[in-house]
Amino acid sequence: MDVVQEIENFFGVYLLVNNNDNPKFNGRCYVGFTVDPNRRINQHNRGKKYGGAGQTSRVPGPWSMVMIVHNFPDNISALRFEWAWQEPRASRRLKNIFSIQRKIPSESHFTYHFRILTEMINLGPWNRLPLKIRWLEQDFCTQFPAGRLPQHMIICHGPIKAKKTKIGRTQSNIELLDAVRSRKECHLCMEEIKNLEDDRVFCVNPRCKLVTHLRCLAKTCLTPGHYVPVQGVCPLCECKFLWGNVIRKKKGCLDAVDYDEVDEDFDI
Repeated sequence: MDVVQEIENFFGVYLLVNNNDNPKFNGRCYVGFTVDPNRRINQHNRGKKYGGAGQTSRVPGPWSMVMIVHNFPDNISALRFEWAWQEPRASRRLKNIFSIQRKIPSESHFTYHFRILTEMINLGPWNRLPLKIRWLEQDFCTQFPAGRLPQHMIICHGPIKAKKTKIGRTQSNIELLDAVRSRKECHLCMEEIKNLEDDRVFCVNPRCKLVTHLRCLAKTCLTPGHYVPVQGVCPLCECKFLWGNVIRKKKGCLDAVDYDEVDEDFDI
């Protein structure tokens, strides 16, 4: 719990809870997006003048960041998640779920936001992402109802720190990376990848030389009845991966995936 985990290319959606002694404000919640959780909570507690949100600045603090959902493939998907969590009655995906449209009078603001989160992670497209739900304040740690946490999502605990991408570059992995990036032929269909920026993807294993069309790799991962893969196995090195991590690497998060982590069994 005391070990700070550093995460590269961080995109997270967090939940704040107000700790003011005044019962009028205590327990209120706020949902937001950040690329740096530690900096963001300081901004909220220092006020709008220092970059805090207007909503949290109008309510006396202090605020605590009790949980954060991260491992989004990019900032756009995280921002869409944030907006839906903030505005469930306006969200196209959530507005028809009657059970979360109104807060029950007897429940806390935190419990209400947790109910919304539980519904969101079980709806597309979010239920296809390899999200990590991290508890930062253990007093608020709550178990998801049985069967309501997708099995490919991970519950984490403890503090985090966002950091910029740094690629370890020994001479051998420089040569391997250059060789992989220069390849323009798909390993699966053996045809030329004409649009390298949009169509070419690589294996999440930094030691693997797989280069393929996005659609070709997706075909090997899709399960009947679905349009977006959840997980797959590399046809070259046979490492197991989550589809969201393939997209993260494609978008430049080269060190965002721990190979020791993705080489686990995912039983979905």
